[in-house]
Amino acid sequence: MSSNKNDITSTPPCQSKACAIQDCLVKNSYNEDKCRSQVDALYDCCNAFYEKNGDDAKSVSCPKANLLRLKIKQRSEQKQQ
Repeated sequence: MSSNKNDITSTPPCQSKACAIQDCLVKNSYNEDKCRSQVDALYDCCNAFYEKNGDDAKSVSCPKANLLRLKIKQRSEQKQQ
């Protein structure tokens, strides 16, 4: 896995993480449960991107900052159950 530092400075930011999700889905017949670690990696990258560039920054690979935080919170709650 490449570091978030490299991914947030790539063009577009975090694209490699988004592509990893697509590759995983294709390899696993679109079974999202088998690609959770790739989704988490994208969310971690996007979170680092927003921390560095502010909530108004944009990347086609990342959900908007407020939606990203909601998704991270929901995934955290699911893991606790």
